[in-house]
Amino acid sequence: MSSSPVSAVSAPPASAPASRSPWRSLRYRSMRWWSVANFVSNAGTWMQLTVQNLLVLQITGSAAATGLSMSVQAAPALLISVFGGAAVDRWPRKLTAAVSQALLGAVAFATALLVALDRLDVTTLMVLAAVTGVVATVDGPACSLLGNDLVPPEDVPSAIGVGALVHQAGRLTGAALAGVAVGFLGTAAAYAANGLSFLFVASVVPFLRPARGAAGHTGKAARDERADSLSVREGLAFFARRPRLLALAGVTGISAVFGRNYQLTLAVLVTGPLAGGAGSFGTVSTVLAAGGIVGAVLGARLRRPSVRVVGALAAAGGLLQAVAGLSPSLAVLLVMVLPMAVVESVSDTAGTSVLQTDPPAHLRGRVLGVWGSIGTVWGLGGPPALGLLMELAGARGALVAGGLIIAASIAAGHLLHGRRSKEPTALRAEDAVVPARVALGTAA
Repeated sequence: MSSSPVSAVSAPPASAPASRSPWRSLRYRSMRWWSVANFVSNAGTWMQLTVQNLLVLQITGSAAATGLSMSVQAAPALLISVFGGAAVDRWPRKLTAAVSQALLGAVAFATALLVALDRLDVTTLMVLAAVTGVVATVDGPACSLLGNDLVPPEDVPSAIGVGALVHQAGRLTGAALAGVAVGFLGTAAAYAANGLSFLFVASVVPFLRPARGAAGHTGKAARDERADSLSVREGLAFFARRPRLLALAGVTGISAVFGRNYQLTLAVLVTGPLAGGAGSFGTVSTVLAAGGIVGAVLGARLRRPSVRVVGALAAAGGLLQAVAGLSPSLAVLLVMVLPMAVVESVSDTAGTSVLQTDPPAHLRGRVLGVWGSIGTVWGLGGPPALGLLMELAGARGALVAGGLIIAASIAAGHLLHGRRSKEPTALRAEDAVVPARVALGTAA
């Protein structure tokens, strides 16, 4: 690949007014190339995911083994994400992303070869799943931060929103191509295509160049100077001492446990109280996806996202979820589901922007590593908690109670923070005690 189409950096004139276009990050040539690479990678990944569970069932004949393979792949994120984030902080980001993508490609090619030769057994499958999970603990934060490094800080929400759109487009494309590939070439073709998509990303990464004023320029010196002096423990301590990040974790956690799992709650609501079928739930899923795309576009327009914005949107989403739980018909549910998905998507984009820009450059990998472990806990704990709630209160009750819990918890947290912020603190400067503005104001 020639370096000329990517290495050239196009930046808007310094005097140009600040843009709020959701596509403003695509003004930079490297960001356009990175978006194309991510689309290819997401399409390949979803081709593989579409056939993966069917492959496990084909090999083992056991649904329990299918669930175990998913747990084995997710376990590294729970246990060693903090170490993966530390590696991202210590190693050159572009090299880290390129190598991790190449390793994931190698795993996909190895799986494709074993499937084609009919040599893939349960033990090998579990080992490959574990290796994929380990590499992903480094690849995830490396690729996320690399994309942000390509644009100025004010355009990071746009980069994240564009990434969400690319993810959705890649998911739809990959799922469609999986059926074609498997029908004509067999299951191994989906894995081989995924391997090629990883290699494509790895080949693009070396040619990416940050725009003028981007984090890739401003944060490099700080990372080089301080990354070696910070341990994983200090990264954890930074997260624990940062009220803004703790507030974001609380908002996201309560939303993840009592909401979000709509493939579970809405499926039960549609097929149960609303007396719909698989087709009806498919319509609901389509509306959810459409709302997510609209929300990603709106979220990309944000310039200065905050935890307060994330909390307000999450509380609004909780109230919409509670109203959706009371829907008397499928038509009313569809009307409620669209804004619910939009609000959730904007909240996600804003929260991701805060998470990836609030920490100093030399700690962002560690923060994403901590977040990866926390997110895995939510992912594992949310469905069982909602399942128990539905057993006790039914689908409607779970949606209403969950939505009200989300809104009430966020409102209570906001009131407590406001009360604490009004309490004066004192700072000692040169032996003189002076009143100070509350330091926790950054949690807003």
